[in-house]
Parts: sequence; structure tokens; C-alpha cells
Amino acid sequence: MPDRLGFIGLGTMGRPMALNLKRAGAELSVYARRAQALAPLTEAGAIACASPAEVGRQADIIFTMVSDTADVEEVILGAQGVSEGARSGSVVVDMSTISPAVTRSIAARLAEQGVEMLDAPVSGGEQGAIDGTLSIMVGGAESVFERVRPWFARMGRSIVHVGASGAGQVCKACNQVVIGHTLVGVGEALLLARAAGVDPLRVREALLGGFAQSRVLEVHGQRMIEGEYAPGFKARLHQKDMRIILETAAQLGIALPGAAVFAQSINALVGRGSGELDSSAIHQIQLDLCGRGGP
Repeated sequence: MPDRLGFIGLGTMGRPMALNLKRAGAELSVYARRAQALAPLTEAGAIACASPAEVGRQADIIFTMVSDTADVEEVILGAQGVSEGARSGSVVVDMSTISPAVTRSIAARLAEQGVEMLDAPVSGGEQGAIDGTLSIMVGGAESVFERVRPWFARMGRSIVHVGASGAGQVCKACNQVVIGHTLVGVGEALLLARAAGVDPLRVREALLGGFAQSRVLEVHGQRMIEGEYAPGFKARLHQKDMRIILETAAQLGIALPGAAVFAQSINALVGRGSGELDSSAIHQIQLDLCGRGGP
């Protein structure tokens, strides 16, 4: 009998991910705090549940995709959480981006009742979730990863088992460090071009043909030039990720000065009320620091 699936968290990312599972023929039970978030899934044939615990009772593999560490703890271990309904032999797959240390703690708690856990954060933004082309970074037992892999393939294109519990979250932290550094570098390059009176569009075009080419330069560089920051990934969520990264660095006793600089730019962006913009809007902070403003 095929595994029955559950999905908790039907926001910007979770909704299209769950829809892709349903379109793949999954028997799917879903839960969301907001009734309107459930509508696209129930219209597609998913079963609405009254609580995460009910999802745990209905499903063999339960996916969670919520905002922050505390939210994951609540929906898995809290009152009426998944752990109250999940049976021995079932699997919880957390696809949120949260603390690696807390991930390991949740996995240990679930293991006490015979429930396996994978941490499987993603990269690729809303469009990647819609297209089913996400990059999925997975931590946990390899045998459990192989059990879930066919369903990962319905949501992502690059699917890598990184290591033991928490390794997926560490990998996602590394991903966010690289993106943060690259956003700063692309923004500074475009700022330099503007200040020198050179067309930043032409500069971007030239750089895309050389060793400086990157997806960040391609997508976010265009956003910076146009001053159009409709979110692919909201600044307030990137701020949360950077907080996790710097907390983890402190726990490990290592210095990540470049990540800290990017985190301060995101703090400034969110602090001025722009947390719902794409994180590439840190270019506005760069422009403001030089007294140039505007897009």
C-alpha cells in the first residue's frame, strides 16, 4: 500500500509544494491555520484536517513547511501537534528553515515514540515551488531518505542527502551565506557602475558572460537595476535565516564576518518597514549609504 501523505503549512511555498504532491497522485491530508489557505488543496482533492495531530493520525509521511523554529516545535511537539497523532514507523519531514540544533532535538523526541524525521529545507523560491524545481537538502537516516525520495522528486530537481539529522539545515545555512555574500557583491558592483557613469544594464550583461556569472546576478541584479522588489524571497524571512546562521556560528565558536555584514543590511531593510520586499532590496540600503537613493 503506498504511503499516505500529510502536509502542514500552506503558505507561499507550502501551497504549491503540496499541490505538486497531490497532482502526482498522493493521498494527501492537509492542515493550515487559515481556512482560505486550504481551499486550493481541498479543491484538488486533499482532505482538510482540524489539527496537526489529525494529519499525524491520517498520514504515514508528514511534511511541514512553516516560518520559524518555534513554529516547527509547535506543530510537531505542541498541543495537538503531529507527535500526538503520529504512529510508530511514520516519518516527519520538516522542509522549513530552522535551527540545526533544535532540529536534532525534535528528531530525538520523535525517535522516542518510533517516529523518524528528516530535515529537508529548500532553495529556489516561490517559482521553484510552483515549477517543482526546488533544491532540497536533506538530513537524516539514508534509509528514510530513500523512502521519501520519490516524493521529493515531485517537488524538486536537485535532491541531495547531505548527512545525519541537522545536516540539511546546516547546508541551507551555507546556502544563505553564499546568497547573502553574492547579493552584497552584486549590489556593490552595480553601485560602482552607476557612480562611475556606466550603464549598469550593460555591466550586468557583460558580467553574465564571464566568471562573475551567477543566478543572483541574473535575477537579483535585474531587480536592483529596475528597483522592482516584488518578493521571490521576503527580506523578513532572510533576516530570520541570518539570525539562525549567526546563532549557530556563535554556538560553534566561529566568525562569519561577511554573513554578519549582510545580516546588518537585512536588519536595516526590515527595520525601515520593507520586510515584505525581496531580500535583494538591500541594494536600496547600499544606495542610501552613499546618498544616492532611488532605484
